[in-house]
Amino acid sequence: MTQPVFNYDEVSDTLYVSFTPGEQATGIELTPHILLRLNKQERKAVGMTFLDYSLLAQKTDMGPRSFPLTGLSELSEDLREVVLDILQRPPVSDVLLLSSYTPSISETIPITLLQMAPAQQT
Repeated sequence: MTQPVFNYDEVSDTLYVSFTPGEQATGIELTPHILLRLNKQERKAVGMTFLDYSLLAQKTDMGPRSFPLTGLSELSEDLREVVLDILQRPPVSDVLLLSSYTPSISETIPITLLQMAPAQQT
């Protein structure tokens, strides 16, 4: 697998991560700040976009920030399954750590946090 290409736009505070540059993709909004670009037919990630990247990468007093994957609730069950599968495998799992928050015994909310340090951006 080739190394991802990282491009950071300081003016807009946006980090673009390309796993397969130039490939056509469908965009899936995972959160208001994280967009996954994927090839649905091949069930693979093409890239990711992180809006307000400095906020996403900023640590808190208790550790890294985590974000609920609110966009998953808007997807069909089939597409949600594809997206969750992609999120759990490299190259996406090298960038995002997938976890969950369980506020009650009957409810599980998928969450994520950035695994890469801001120094990795180019």
